[in-house]
Amino acid sequence: MTKICVTSSGPTLDSMVDPRFGRCAFFIIADPKTYDFEAVPNQAAGAAGGAGIRAAQIVASQNVNAVLTGSVGPNAFPALQNAGVKILAGVSGTVKSALEKYNKNAFQELIVPGPSNVGRGQGGPGRGLGMGYGYGLGIGRGMGRAGGGQGRHRGGRRY
Repeated sequence: MTKICVTSSGPTLDSMVDPRFGRCAFFIIADPKTYDFEAVPNQAAGAAGGAGIRAAQIVASQNVNAVLTGSVGPNAFPALQNAGVKILAGVSGTVKSALEKYNKNAFQELIVPGPSNVGRGQGGPGRGLGMGYGYGLGIGRGMGRAGGGQGRHRGGRRY
């Protein structure tokens, strides 16, 4: 029997695919032919560090043949490969639609890891409160929002 793991934001086939392997909320372990499935909570999602490797260990313990996800980082990638798990990335939509596409061989196997921390916001320019140009120390975190940094000003008064 073939078993597939799909990274998911929820515990059902109607849940959206979570693009983050190591920090997804659930792993949906499914038979792609019958759609029988089990939702396995990702205990590694809240880890301060090493979430990708811990998530790979959870998935490998489920004896799956492949993982369908958005991206797998450089730490989880070799852990999954060493466990003999194929990595199919760039997956989106619902878990059910991902399984349907898998059955149609719509995905290619990932041969190099993606970037780490997919889904985290990038740092961005902060806005100064003074007159002139702000040079912020903005550090965006989560959901792609950019900084709210402490701006410095050029000339004029600081308000």
